[in-house]
Amino acid sequence: MKRMSLAGDVVSHIALPGLGLAMLFGINPLVGAAAALFLGTILIWHLQKSATLTTDVAIGVIFTAALAIGTVLTPSDDLIEALFGGFQSLSAIWFVAGVAAVSVIVAFVLAFRHQLILSLFSPELAAATSVNVSRLNLYFLLVFSLTVLLGVRFLGALLVGALIIVPAAIGRQLTHTLTAFLITSSVASVLSVLLGLIISRFYPHFTVGQVRLNLALGPAIIAIATILFLLSLLRKKI
Repeated sequence: MKRMSLAGDVVSHIALPGLGLAMLFGINPLVGAAAALFLGTILIWHLQKSATLTTDVAIGVIFTAALAIGTVLTPSDDLIEALFGGFQSLSAIWFVAGVAAVSVIVAFVLAFRHQLILSLFSPELAAATSVNVSRLNLYFLLVFSLTVLLGVRFLGALLVGALIIVPAAIGRQLTHTLTAFLITSSVASVLSVLLGLIISRFYPHFTVGQVRLNLALGPAIIAIATILFLLSLLRKKI
């Protein structure tokens, strides 16, 4: 949607400078990621309003700068965690905050789904029907960044975008309608996370030949999502 097929991937990298600064100064990495995503979202929104820039281009410009700056700022000992997740255990406070964030995302989709669909297919028609397209785009980008932030803890800045792209690709492959698409992609995402949690929990290590490999949570989740996508290629649309 919104001509942002790779937005999940590149927006996730915007969090990297915030993660690096937070780790550098010893504060919660998610706080730094949230600040970086918010500032990046506002900047993308302003660039998007330029007549010569599309959303993809605006995100791409910020993405390359964020990736370079984040790599420089992130301490080398923490770079793997910043890229692949696993910062800390999930406390009760952060669990409640995560549930609240999910509630906000779901509420936004339900409340603005008609305006989003209309602005997606015809921004001019949406504007003619009193829809503030520019403000709607800002809301969409903020909620999109919030979705990325929810996955950064477990997947890191490098993999979190895949958990947005792959389930959406599964939904698009299997469905014809928007409602079926939303349900299918959501189920695929939840199933990927649950199976990834189970596999990484009970099978954290495996051996290939004489090499002992570690199966971290983030790669396990994305591997399951990829398998589900490959299976979706064998099914007909519903």
